[in-house]
Amino acid sequence: MSTTKFIQLEEDLQDYSFTIEKAQQAIIDQEVSKYPIFVVHQHEIELGVLLVDGTNLGLQWSINASTLEEFLSKQIIQPERVESFKQVYKDTDQYFCCFVLSELGANFIFLPKEAK
Repeated sequence: MSTTKFIQLEEDLQDYSFTIEKAQQAIIDQEVSKYPIFVVHQHEIELGVLLVDGTNLGLQWSINASTLEEFLSKQIIQPERVESFKQVYKDTDQYFCCFVLSELGANFIFLPKEAK
């Protein structure tokens, strides 16, 4: 991911960090998953639940809320890679786990939450 795209992504996510954080907390508190994943994309996708519709808000990115379990069921993460994923997954009190889909491919990134 280019530096420019990453900066734009960080800016867009900061604008909606409250919404993302509430979704993350709901996923964890309702015991849906211990591993929320936010799918950040620029095209319509069938993964997760739409959280922020960037197209309607004039943003470059849209955000869907998903989980490790959905990624496993849709074979985005293979069963033999689950433990590796859990080992690199960062503390949800400090980071958002994002799966970024762009013209350059797909990447997991962990974006730090703003200090409170």
